[in-house]
Amino acid sequence: MLAPRTTPWPLVALFTAGYLPPYLLPTTVGRLDTGLPLSTTQAGAVGSALLLSSATAGFLLASRVQHVGPRALARLGLALAVLGYGAAALATAVPAVVAGAVVGGFGSGTATTVAATRIAAEKDPHRASTMGLLSVSALAGAVYLTVPHLGRAHGLPLAAIALTALAVWPLTGALPGPTASSPAAPGTDATAPLPHGRSGLVLAVTVLCWSLAQNSLWGVSGRIGLTQAGLGDATLGVVFAVALGAGLVGVLAAGALGPRLGRAMPVGAGTVLIAGCIAVSASATTPTAFATGEIAWNTVYPVVLSYLIGLAASLDARGRWAVLVGSASSLGTAAGPLTGSVLSAQAGYAGMGMVLAAGLLLVAAPMTAVALHTAGRPLLPGAIRRRGGTAAALVAAATGTPSGAVPEVGAVEQPVVEIDVEAPAVAVQGAYDTAGPRQAAATPGSGTG
Repeated sequence: MLAPRTTPWPLVALFTAGYLPPYLLPTTVGRLDTGLPLSTTQAGAVGSALLLSSATAGFLLASRVQHVGPRALARLGLALAVLGYGAAALATAVPAVVAGAVVGGFGSGTATTVAATRIAAEKDPHRASTMGLLSVSALAGAVYLTVPHLGRAHGLPLAAIALTALAVWPLTGALPGPTASSPAAPGTDATAPLPHGRSGLVLAVTVLCWSLAQNSLWGVSGRIGLTQAGLGDATLGVVFAVALGAGLVGVLAAGALGPRLGRAMPVGAGTVLIAGCIAVSASATTPTAFATGEIAWNTVYPVVLSYLIGLAASLDARGRWAVLVGSASSLGTAAGPLTGSVLSAQAGYAGMGMVLAAGLLLVAAPMTAVALHTAGRPLLPGAIRRRGGTAAALVAAATGTPSGAVPEVGAVEQPVVEIDVEAPAVAVQGAYDTAGPRQAAATPGSGTG
């Protein structure tokens, strides 16, 4: 009998606390704009500073989790999140709010780094990652539905993040302490040149621009809904909650679809669809148009993202391109709110949407070309799900996890080598009963591979 799979709830909770700030970005930036003496561009800059601080924590701490200890590092991150976001929620002076958001962002990034590193070491990282996404999406949806009924104070979303970090703190006791660094895997050479250098560089640059476009819209979506589409606070929260639920459907659809369509078609066609959704959302002047664009966009976005991460992982079996492309994506995400604010201030929301959509159409071509150039043999249906390739590569991309902890997606794409093996002696008829060996008529390796 197989042992039942257990869900690592402490990691899921830590994942939720770390990922909640980006999910609440539209309402956070929107309330900074309306609740404090900040311009649209300045509020977007605060959001970008928060996300950049979070990304910086990942870059600095990804390789130190095991040495410092997951438990101590997670508690440090949660403490910084509680103090930083809590201070920003209570403060009324703009410098104090900005400082608190930056400190809180570093704490969120620390919690995310620990959660992602530990999830990569799980026997079933796909299950843990999925549970984390379900948890943070559900919590963010609840916040979007609740906060509008509590007033217009700038600190309400920040307080929700701080309270979440405080609630997760007791669960960190289940995390391990520091451990000795494991020796390097035999046969690995960190100084070996990166394969597919040109393709990897093109993918890293285009993914940075791709992520920048996504978060540019997400960072100002709240203001578009309120000021241009004519939604109320409560209705806007409902739209965002439904959009996050649609994102979960996209994640599940990407996992079910797997490699059946290859990588080029989902990346290229999906990016074109996203460009259309962004143009619709940014130019929406009615609640129906805005809701349609936001929900459709949040459905397609995670599907394309999963294939981009899988493509990056396939470029290098050691996972180095997955790490570099994931880092580029984080930089694009951090710059998104400021970029969206500047573009909307200069060209209006509709003009911003056209610029972002045009940029996505431009990067769709080279991303698709990389997918076609490096496709090789198609993966077997279900191979990613069985080996944990996409989910584990996603964790590695975000944290810099050593390749030994990540199932190699490219491994199932290697040519099959036929090896001649001397056939065993043929048994004398009647020497064994019907359970005995039979003569092998085919040589090993003669299958289709």
